[in-house]
Amino acid sequence: MKIEINSKKGLKTNLSIFVDKKTIQKKLDERLAELQSEVSLKGFRPGKVPPSVIKSQFGKAVYGEVIDKILRESSTKALEEKKIKVAGQPKIDLKTFGEGKDLNYTLEVESLPEINLKPLSSYKAIDYKIKIDTKVINEKIKEISKQHKHFEDKKENEKSNKGDQIVFDYSATVDGNKFEGSEGKGVVIELGKNLFLKGFDEQLIGVKKNETKNVEAVLPPNHPKKELANKKTKFKCKITNIKKPKETIINDEFAKHMGAKDLSDLKVLIEKQVSSQYQQALDAITKKEILDQIDKFHKIDLPKNLVENELSMITRDLKKEDVEKHKKNNEKIANSRIKLGLVLSEYGEKNNLKVSDDEINLEIQKQVRSMPGQEKLVMDYYKKNPSATQSLKGAIYENKIIKLFKSKIKLDVKTLSSLEAEKVITNFNKVKDNPKIKDEPNQADQGKSSSKIKAKLKKISKK
Repeated sequence: MKIEINSKKGLKTNLSIFVDKKTIQKKLDERLAELQSEVSLKGFRPGKVPPSVIKSQFGKAVYGEVIDKILRESSTKALEEKKIKVAGQPKIDLKTFGEGKDLNYTLEVESLPEINLKPLSSYKAIDYKIKIDTKVINEKIKEISKQHKHFEDKKENEKSNKGDQIVFDYSATVDGNKFEGSEGKGVVIELGKNLFLKGFDEQLIGVKKNETKNVEAVLPPNHPKKELANKKTKFKCKITNIKKPKETIINDEFAKHMGAKDLSDLKVLIEKQVSSQYQQALDAITKKEILDQIDKFHKIDLPKNLVENELSMITRDLKKEDVEKHKKNNEKIANSRIKLGLVLSEYGEKNNLKVSDDEINLEIQKQVRSMPGQEKLVMDYYKKNPSATQSLKGAIYENKIIKLFKSKIKLDVKTLSSLEAEKVITNFNKVKDNPKIKDEPNQADQGKSSSKIKAKLKKISKK
């Protein structure tokens, strides 16, 4: 076997690989001998089929199999010998081949660039910590109590008001005709929330128990029955009960109802949840700061095939006109993603960071636990989508690298109140919305918007 470098330009190398016909014939004979013990042909005892007969029947297939194996082995050996770290799939061009002939082919490869890593001591970032005020925790408990209202029956002669809970039976018609789903029993709605049909609630304000009320409303445009979409509908409602909201007393009993041991435990749970939501956004800001420095500190050549593949991924769901319109920006994103990926990977390799199967399974189990009732769905998703598991592995690996950075670089620790954290996150998002950096890659979960955080803080899962 002979290996020569035909040309080398930038990251692209063209190799010429030669395997003589004697080597090929030897491997062919070895494979034919193996088949003697495997092949069963009529007229011959098992294991006694002559090599000449096997060759006449399976020759072409055996030759193809052997050549394929030689190509794989020789190309791997060539890359190892020339110490080339391949980026993407090499291109093989067969020059001469065939039974009784030498094998000569070229191997065109793009190699990974050499990266001179900046020492971790050169980096600096702000590591934010969050301290949730007692006032914020108490406000969240009040919000939770409002979301978990208790109702008590009103007196029979009392009229319904906004915020009351109405229990009713109904019979509905469209153009005087009944339809599928036109009757309902024991329907419960809270007046003012407009969760039934638009304008429906307000027509039930002022009714009494046992009263019958005619209500008109329009069925939604996304109604399952297309012929009923946007149809004006008449409802005959029989009010069976009216309940008014009962003041929720925030005490140990309320806390137990929410899944906590007592009120103190509930406050601890809320503080942890609120802190976690802020901390995720703040950690993303720190991560962005580190990634920006990685990008700034390293100037490297990028393998074109990796960039092209990434660009293809970015644009695969875009319309042709959108691809052209955002061509430069998409190319910039693709370049930045590949660059950051290569540099991060190099840092990981230099520091012997690896992701074990146990770590991947542990992360999958976390996702399973976070989606009660859909455990099988999550497990099946990862079993049927190896690419999803690989993506998860990549995310774990990246988080390990960022954790390494935070343990080695100069970190300025800042403890923020929830109000200060809101300002930091808001300012970060204003800057992030600048087209210059808004599409920076490998920076997933770079922080939720302030409004999204506020929305999430209104929720608390039962323990």
